[in-house]
Amino acid sequence: MAQPKRRWSKARTHLKRSTWTLKAKNLVECSHCHEMKQQHRVCPSCGYYDGEKVVSVKSDNEE
Repeated sequence: MAQPKRRWSKARTHLKRSTWTLKAKNLVECSHCHEMKQQHRVCPSCGYYDGEKVVSVKSDNEE
């Protein structure tokens, strides 16, 4: 396996690692139930996506 000719500097290492940060999820309001949900995903609280019922969601009252 190839070996590096010389060691990377600390500054170069820190520059490389500066992009390792976690990003916050982009949340938007559901147009049907007005709960916060991820963009381009089915709403976990009501099961609607793009104005259509996609998944049936079990509520707390149903058992």
